[in-house]
Amino acid sequence: MSDLVLRVRDLVTHFETSSGLIKAVDGVSFEVRKGQVLGLVGESGSGKSVTGFSILGLIDPPGRIVSGSIELNGDELVGLPEEEMRQRRGKTLAMIFQDPMMTLNPVLRIDTQMVEAIQAHEKVSHRAALARAHDVLVKVGIPSPTERLRAYPHQFSGGMRQRVAIAIALLNRPSLIVADEPTTALDVTIQSQILAEMQGLCAETGTALIWITHDLTVVAGLAHQVAVMYAGRVVEYGTVDDVLDRQSHPYTEGLLGSLPAAAQPGQRLRQIPGATPSLGHLPPGCAFAPRCSYASDTCRQSAPDVTTMANSSLVRCHHPLTHR
Repeated sequence: MSDLVLRVRDLVTHFETSSGLIKAVDGVSFEVRKGQVLGLVGESGSGKSVTGFSILGLIDPPGRIVSGSIELNGDELVGLPEEEMRQRRGKTLAMIFQDPMMTLNPVLRIDTQMVEAIQAHEKVSHRAALARAHDVLVKVGIPSPTERLRAYPHQFSGGMRQRVAIAIALLNRPSLIVADEPTTALDVTIQSQILAEMQGLCAETGTALIWITHDLTVVAGLAHQVAVMYAGRVVEYGTVDDVLDRQSHPYTEGLLGSLPAAAQPGQRLRQIPGATPSLGHLPPGCAFAPRCSYASDTCRQSAPDVTTMANSSLVRCHHPLTHR
């Protein structure tokens, strides 16, 4: 369809280490459409960030994309030469990192960095590039943009640095932005402001956004669709309402149940027992079975296939919750 921006199919990314093979991403599939937000959620070590880096072509040895397909605007990205991927990064797809100082050069003024980011992909004058940089700073809510363009990164607060990083990602009007937990280190008020701005910018510009996070409350107010990852696989995928209100996988149920809002005042917070397994030593069968109160012998012996639920969401479970 014409509004489909990204299609990921059966993506497999492995890392060869001294301790063995790490299956960081193991058969991940999802889609993102124009102007929509996909929330990619899960605990630390679930494969969320590696999925994002795979899309951007930022997997270096000992890691590699083993198989699968990543189509951006109908073009296959897997297997592209590095120089061609470099030309696409920053232009048709961009990334916002958790730490804005991974994006910003501490010894260069903001105007220099933003103008260079534009001129690396387009033959435009310095004046035109500077005017675009000014306009984008206004869009992301930075006051006094003319003065801020002449400042250095250390002269900004953490929240303002992250806004600048978001502005740089938007400079060349990319089709897709991958945001890797960019508001985790910010206070709740600033986080809420940035989330609202990102949602509005995606709707206004038509940019598709993948928001990687462990915080389901962020996804609830931001995303259109949700893909829940566990041990390198997507275990539940559907609209935000279906996944958060009518979840089918026990892991999604556990994540939602562990939120503070789910507990009564004075009660201890619920938690999922155990810990995420090592991606280099996954248990047989379903990877979540050792932590799942619904697990059966079948779960411990064979990995579940993907099931399409009545609400069209997808779940990887032998015993989906809605079947009980």
